[in-house]
Amino acid sequence: MANLSGVVQQLKKERDRAQEEVKRLGAALAALTGLRTGPARKRRTLSAAARRKMSLAQKARWARRTLGTEAATARPKRTLSAAARRKIAAAQRARWAKVRAKQRKKAG
Repeated sequence: MANLSGVVQQLKKERDRAQEEVKRLGAALAALTGLRTGPARKRRTLSAAARRKMSLAQKARWARRTLGTEAATARPKRTLSAAARRKIAAAQRARWAKVRAKQRKKAG
């Protein structure tokens, strides 16, 4: 039985040590949860009119920006006359005929 009282005493010591550890952990958690990374900022709520105003201003900025690009200032697309298209097509056919003739010459 003497041995049993020693075990009980040891268990009580362990319980006390565990309680102290829990207290220390609780204090550490309390200290950490009180900290903030920065000042607490309240988010402003904007009225629908203010949001619309901001939206229109941003759209105007984008419009000004895109007007300055080459795409907006490019000349209108030019079209070829039928005669010019025929000339280009004939020249292209002649070039391909030359290429094919060279290939036949190499192969034959």
